[in-house]
Amino acid sequence: MTNLADAHRHLGTLPAYPFYGGPAINPDISARATVVELLADLDAEGTERALIVPNYGVPDVSVSFALNDLVVEAAGRDERIRAGLFVSPRPQDVTLNEKALALAGEPGVRALKTTFLLGGGADDDACLPQLDAIFATARTHDLVVHVHTSPGAASDLDKVGLLVERYGDDVKIHLVHFGGGMSGHIKLAGGRFFDWISEGKRVYTDTSWAIGFAPRWLAAEIERRGIGYDRVLFASDEPWGDHAGELARLRAATADGELSRHVFTDNFAALYD
Repeated sequence: MTNLADAHRHLGTLPAYPFYGGPAINPDISARATVVELLADLDAEGTERALIVPNYGVPDVSVSFALNDLVVEAAGRDERIRAGLFVSPRPQDVTLNEKALALAGEPGVRALKTTFLLGGGADDDACLPQLDAIFATARTHDLVVHVHTSPGAASDLDKVGLLVERYGDDVKIHLVHFGGGMSGHIKLAGGRFFDWISEGKRVYTDTSWAIGFAPRWLAAEIERRGIGYDRVLFASDEPWGDHAGELARLRAATADGELSRHVFTDNFAALYD
């Protein structure tokens, strides 16, 4: 496929960690430590544009904050790359956030990536000052805010959706992973995603991590409703996702027409170029 753009993938390696009480491991075996390794992956895949965010997943958020400099470096070294900065909603991360948000005006920075996997919540009043700062910075610099989604707990659409309601009128919000699982897919494709678009919310998504039926259902709903074609992007989520698998599934769902062109190329260009 020509003009392939990847709207969400990670750069940087993490320390081994004993997840779920097991031995210390590194499950993200395709994680890349350097810009050179990342560029080699893009070349091998035929990926012509990419948004790169710091790798994260271990409880020590300072590791991911430290990778912000690396993604900014990547954006400065190759015109194919745009950078997303890691930021946190947690009140204890205020100093790290201030340093990260100070990079928002650097060349190539186009997004802010936040998550509730490591703590905090969209409905937690203690997180409001940091969330307000994150979205205010995005508004000032016209950046997209990427938010992790997964079923249940603080990353569920019922919680993360509060951010769309609160900030989505004037800040672009990318709901990573299309809800992240069965309940999230049903909440979004079943109506919520399209309701937000109809209400004027600046909401976007990708289908990384999506269960098999979800991409084709989303594509069918876009066709049926006539809206949303400009709000869905391809994303591999490497090294936590699988580029080849994500690409094959979304290509099958969108066929080879106008929707495919938007999902794989045009929507990335509209947001990040």
